[in-house]
Amino acid sequence: MRCFLVVLLVTSSLFAQTNVQRPHVLGLAHVAIRVSDMGKTGAFYSDLLGYDVPFSLKDRNGRIAIAFVKINDQQYVELFPGGAQDQGRLDHFALSTDDLAAMRVYLSSQHVPILQDIHKGRIGNLFLTIRDPAGHRIEIVQSSPDALTSRSQGRFMPAGRISNHIDHVGIQVASTERTMKFYEDVLGFRETSRGRSGGEDPDRVELQVPDGTDSIELLSPVGVPLPSNLKAQNHFCLASSDVHQTVAILQMRVVSGLPMSPITVQTGDNLPTRANLSDPDGNRIEIMEVTSAARSSTAAARD
Repeated sequence: MRCFLVVLLVTSSLFAQTNVQRPHVLGLAHVAIRVSDMGKTGAFYSDLLGYDVPFSLKDRNGRIAIAFVKINDQQYVELFPGGAQDQGRLDHFALSTDDLAAMRVYLSSQHVPILQDIHKGRIGNLFLTIRDPAGHRIEIVQSSPDALTSRSQGRFMPAGRISNHIDHVGIQVASTERTMKFYEDVLGFRETSRGRSGGEDPDRVELQVPDGTDSIELLSPVGVPLPSNLKAQNHFCLASSDVHQTVAILQMRVVSGLPMSPITVQTGDNLPTRANLSDPDGNRIEIMEVTSAARSSTAAARD
């Protein structure tokens, strides 16, 4: 009888752990990039793209350790200094939730290793860190009312910025199917589109967050896995209501020390109208037209 009770308790515990409800995954909170020259890249985002940097963090030597480029009240681009091997490298990206403690319990029930447990970051938000099967670091963030981001609500969003929303982040993965299972089965993402350039396996899969409109774009490797190829594939995308107009604005902005080459607007391949530009380290930033009223209204509501 005693053995039966022990088995029953263990079985009940395992059943409870595997049936933990997944908390909300609301969207992309930030994208973090390693850069070689913080001043030059800061000018790229402020003078060329039109964004404000409402706050930054310094290291013990008084140098900028992280600069926060504000896209809207919920989304930032974080700039980190990096060495020669890191220039233009996607360091990590962050997803937002409204219940980080519950997310911690849920991830444990799914046997997802926690690289860095829940703690308060230097700007005041709570977050934890995990890694996807392709090796990309993901922070999961819960906004805190006393954080610098919360205290900056409604401010530092110039009218001249080229976009008010990060639509998606694109990441190179060795195995699209394996990585898809993680985002779909564990985090609850849903596939919205895919593309093939040849063969049966997709070379591009777009996965939308379960409780919002932002997306992750999984990209199969192209060519030799060199740092320059990673810069071309790993990217983030800024939404635009009119890509042609956005490109025209960029080409009219002349910024000292930032050479501006012509940007080609692309169409076709069953994708929205789009264009690409590069930051001073060669990191790709995509500009893409909003493809649905839902995404447009969400971006406006966040701004």
